[in-house]
Amino acid sequence: MKNNDEPTRAKDFILRENCPQRRIHYILNGKWTSMVLYALSHGTMRTGQLERALPGVSKKMLTQTLREVEASGLVRRNVFDVVPPKVEYSLTELGQTFVEPLRALYDWAETNSSALDELDRNQAGSQAG
Repeated sequence: MKNNDEPTRAKDFILRENCPQRRIHYILNGKWTSMVLYALSHGTMRTGQLERALPGVSKKMLTQTLREVEASGLVRRNVFDVVPPKVEYSLTELGQTFVEPLRALYDWAETNSSALDELDRNQAGSQAG
C-alpha cells in the first residue's frame, strides 16, 4: 500500500480521460474562452465592450465563444426588450468559480513576462532552424 505522503513516481503518473486535470482543458480549449471569462470577471459587458477588451477577436469568434460559454453555464446572456436590441453578458456563479485560477494564471503571466519572452524566442528559434 502506498503512503499518502510519498510523491507519485513519474512511471505511475496517469492523467485519465475523465480526471479533473484533463476535464479543465476540455472546458478552456478554445483560444478565446479563458480571455472572455477573465474579461467578464471585471463586470457585465455588451458585445462591443468585449470586442474592445479583446483586440484581435473577430465578431464570428467572439459570438461562437459566447455561445459556447453560455451553453456550458459559465456565462449568462441577458437580452433587453428595447430598440435597438441590447444584450449583456455576465458570469454565472459557476463561471465565477473558474475565474479564480484564471486570475492566478494571468497574474503569473504579468509577473513573469520575461519567461514568456524567452519562450517566444525559443519557439521562434526552433521554427527558424
